Amino acid sequence: MSPAPSHGRYPYSPITNRAVYDWPDGKRLAVYIGLNLEWFSFGEGLGAELAPGGPQPDVLNYSWRDYGNRVGVFRLAELFAELKLPVSLLVNAQIYEHAPQAVAAFPSAEIVGHGRSNSERQGDLTEYRELKLIEETTAAIEKHSGIRPRGWLGPWISQSLVTPDLLQEAGYTYLLDWCHDDQPVWMKTRKGRILSVPYPQELNDIPQIVARKREGSEFADMIVDTFDVMHEDPQYAAGDGHRAASLFGRLAASFQTSGARAQIHRRQCRQSGLADHRRGIAAHAALLPEGSVP
Repeated sequence: MSPAPSHGRYPYSPITNRAVYDWPDGKRLAVYIGLNLEWFSFGEGLGAELAPGGPQPDVLNYSWRDYGNRVGVFRLAELFAELKLPVSLLVNAQIYEHAPQAVAAFPSAEIVGHGRSNSERQGDLTEYRELKLIEETTAAIEKHSGIRPRGWLGPWISQSLVTPDLLQEAGYTYLLDWCHDDQPVWMKTRKGRILSVPYPQELNDIPQIVARKREGSEFADMIVDTFDVMHEDPQYAAGDGHRAASLFGRLAASFQTSGARAQIHRRQCRQSGLADHRRGIAAHAALLPEGSVP
């Protein structure tokens, strides 16, 4: 039998057979909040659709996306500040040109590279053009933030066959495109290695609210349920904990008011180890004894 093609980036590693390690101060669960700040071309290119649009210019969906940068992002900034929650911003470089106030609304956030705009994918570019995309994005973020980004999420979570290699060679230490695990995983590159920090696809607004048409309250419950399950048993997939919780956690949750439940989870987040952005997760994982991270 001919073997199936493999990416060759990491070997199979069941989570039940791995070394056990803690996060700083003996914490067993690390949580990060990723907020995408994305810019879209008008009248061309890619873009999420809230509803069927029409021929370009698709004003219905373009203006819906634009609302997020003009209004929604500032509401989120106020909320995260009120809750004292650290945030990682996944930034399209063109945000700095068109909507710099959106980034400035999060003065303490870590900035993660996220391509030039979300109207293009990097996975279908030639190696030379993809390298230019990474270089231009990195230079823009460093120019405006004063700090060279260390993490990357491709626009539309898109990769070519050489993306991890190009990122590692450009000085990036971790990437977020793969939703393959609960824990960070080392990926081989042609000149070393880069850490993959999982980016869950099910606990994600586009798949849930846009694709599956869930209401905001349902999405919020999924996030809380996943936290509950992983807090008790961190061997659930990053986006799948809500499935188990929906079976055995919903009954208990029904006895809590929404306000009480929110207070409980704010307290649990602080006690369980709310990591200082993805950079904190990646930095700690990189310092663990060899073999701790698969």
